[in-house]
Amino acid sequence: MTENAAAAIRRLIVEARDQEIAGVRISVRGGGCAGVGYDMGLETTAAEGDAIIQFDDVRVFVDAGSQLLLAGAEVDFSDSPIAGFVFNNPNACGKTGCDGSPGAGARC
Repeated sequence: MTENAAAAIRRLIVEARDQEIAGVRISVRGGGCAGVGYDMGLETTAAEGDAIIQFDDVRVFVDAGSQLLLAGAEVDFSDSPIAGFVFNNPNACGKTGCDGSPGAGARC
């Protein structure tokens, strides 16, 4: 996780105004242009089987089914051209995006 992504998650936690939030969950689902999609959401607790990854003061929960697919992936946050989280995932190499360009693993 880059510092930009960690800072964006910190902002989301503050904006949520919920003292119970313990971190962010990242999971992988089938679909999307590159064959995989990513879900993120604020969580109050880890679930059984979750890997808990600490990035300074940001805690990330990854379910057992997503752990291998996210191994070695980097989560970044970009403000341009549209603000959002960007996943650079070497496990998605070789897949193509909707426009025929490299998909989620574009920086493999």
